[in-house]
Amino acid sequence: MSLFEILAVLTTTVAVFGYVNHRFIRLPETVGITAMGLVFALVLALLGPHLPGVAEQAHGFVDRLDMYELVFHALLPVLLFAGSMHISVGDLRRQKVPVGVLATVGLLISIAVVGLGAWCLLAALGVPVALPYCLLFAALISPTDPIAVLGMLKTAGAPRDLEVNIAGESLFNDGTAVVAYVVLLGLVTGTAEPSAGAVAMLLAREVLGAIVIGLVVASAGVWMLKDVDSHAIEIVITLAIATAGYSVAEALHASGPLCSVVMGLTVGHHASRRAMGGSARSTLFAFWEMLDELFNLLLFGLIGLKLIAPYGEGSHWPAALALLPLVLLARWASVALPLAALRPWWPQRRHTVLLMSWGGLRGGISVALSLSLPAFPGKDLFVAATFAVVLFSLLVQAPTLGRILRRLGIGQR
Repeated sequence: MSLFEILAVLTTTVAVFGYVNHRFIRLPETVGITAMGLVFALVLALLGPHLPGVAEQAHGFVDRLDMYELVFHALLPVLLFAGSMHISVGDLRRQKVPVGVLATVGLLISIAVVGLGAWCLLAALGVPVALPYCLLFAALISPTDPIAVLGMLKTAGAPRDLEVNIAGESLFNDGTAVVAYVVLLGLVTGTAEPSAGAVAMLLAREVLGAIVIGLVVASAGVWMLKDVDSHAIEIVITLAIATAGYSVAEALHASGPLCSVVMGLTVGHHASRRAMGGSARSTLFAFWEMLDELFNLLLFGLIGLKLIAPYGEGSHWPAALALLPLVLLARWASVALPLAALRPWWPQRRHTVLLMSWGGLRGGISVALSLSLPAFPGKDLFVAATFAVVLFSLLVQAPTLGRILRRLGIGQR
């Protein structure tokens, strides 16, 4: 199937799901589109025995969709760049300590809790999976998804400092997650022997390389923007920054997502300060906001489509669902423990742990990583668990965070 045909089916699906949701259901757009995908999957499962040809064709089409390729090499560069453009560098600098600790120490705590907890829980349920595989699952499910988080924060009405903490953590925990995931994947597949030196080199290449590439590419783009007085050319320059920088980072084995975040922050900061006039700045930010919303709809439409394919045997789902409370507990621990350690030096508002724990969403990145895992005992179970966690994030956590904020009396909007 060609790329054009895939885009045609994906956009048509999003259009139909979006219309039905807007006309009849009226959920938030990304939540409604994902929910429509779930409903469609359930209907297809019920009608499958009566319409085997239709079900088989639908499953065949969805199986041919390369989720990893579509997410990491089509949607993610644009979404991360667009989301980062709208974050204030000044606000982020003021919250750099909690953001940095949560994105590193907090993530490692979550990986340890999920990995060890899944190892013990699955053994108790009679479906034992080796510890390295459990840790690999933990590495892909522990990072909060910046796309899902940024989409939620647009409507939740969180206070500014809390919003910066949640968004900043989700944008910057990629570096830690990539290193943990690559090390564990090498251990599982036998392609690498983890050592302190190898991990340090990987961390330097993935994180420092991404930061350097992002700053160089974005600075070159900002320099060009200063000498241009054409809205169309300015937009094309920023598109080139977002796509070329990500491609260079990937080619040099640095973190493409982290590079996108650095480029988005740099361009957004300079565009709002001195590189562009008011009219050009408004046009540029309006374009990227529109592109952000469009690509978000496509991503969640892709998740909805992927729900159509049956993942694993039905016997896997009870164990997969049992992992959901464990992931939520690990999220709470990954926020509560670091913030408790920081409290004497870093004041926090009440309910910060609750709100950051509930606001730590998982989304398309976790789904794409789980589907790209190599074959191993327990893979189907972990794919099912990933879908369970992502659906809970999108259908329960995201829509209710604003309500919780209002109930606590701390929402701004």
